[in-house]
Amino acid sequence: MRLLLVLLLAAAAAASVANAGAESVLRSVTDVPDADALFCDSWMLSVETGNAGPWRQVPARCGASVRAYMEGDRYASDSAVAAAESLAFASQAFASGEGGAKPAWVFDVDETLLSNAPYYAQSGWGATQTSVESHLSAQTSQYVDPSPAIRSHGEAISSFLASGLVEFNETSFDAWVDVAKAPALPSSLKLYNELQGLGFHIILLTGRSESQRNATEENLLFAGYHSWEKLILRQPSDIGKTAVQYKSERRAVMEVEGFKILGNSGDQWSDLIGLPVSTRSFKLPNPMYYIS
Repeated sequence: MRLLLVLLLAAAAAASVANAGAESVLRSVTDVPDADALFCDSWMLSVETGNAGPWRQVPARCGASVRAYMEGDRYASDSAVAAAESLAFASQAFASGEGGAKPAWVFDVDETLLSNAPYYAQSGWGATQTSVESHLSAQTSQYVDPSPAIRSHGEAISSFLASGLVEFNETSFDAWVDVAKAPALPSSLKLYNELQGLGFHIILLTGRSESQRNATEENLLFAGYHSWEKLILRQPSDIGKTAVQYKSERRAVMEVEGFKILGNSGDQWSDLIGLPVSTRSFKLPNPMYYIS
């Protein structure tokens, strides 16, 4: 009995110490010196994990954080880690023969293979809300107003940025697409080449419209991409479909054609979800806008 009492007292004391320690560690966001920066880091994590749901704008207090992220080393590092994880999986899956005769990898284009940072950066990665019925996704999408972050991509880009655009709209983004000078995301280009080297069939599935095929192909070649199996763009019959519906339908066709989709890379969850899904999906970071 005495031993049992000693054990109970010891357990109670340990619990008391644990509780005191927990209380001293857990704090609210307002307890830290730079509450906005901490909140914005957490908000961007919520966006990337999908916890934020269909969000409509970058919080006003996070405009500077989004800019710092997109223009800094962290965005490049996060993208590189996603690419490295993709390659590790791809190498293992390909070596095991999991993909059969036609192992495939699907890539989105915008903010996945190509970076539209010169467009979005033009006025500061701002925190204001802009609404547009973008034909790229055939639905309302919210974009962050762009600032001068990436400047050295030739006269065409310099001329475009000099036009003084201050707000996302369909016409101005079409003009940017027609320039066909968006740079590659370096880690994505490296992954793309490595997957081709392994023997994957590369399929590009984008929300851009068929009318933008020539400009898209020209831009991909300019950025260093080549020898893709297919470039799939929205047809007139796809207008009005969400990205999830449109891309799911296209993946289903791929499977009918005998492709085994081992991997899928995209900057939006709508690039990745919806049946059929790939064996593994890889989400690239994008705190600028949301597409459902």
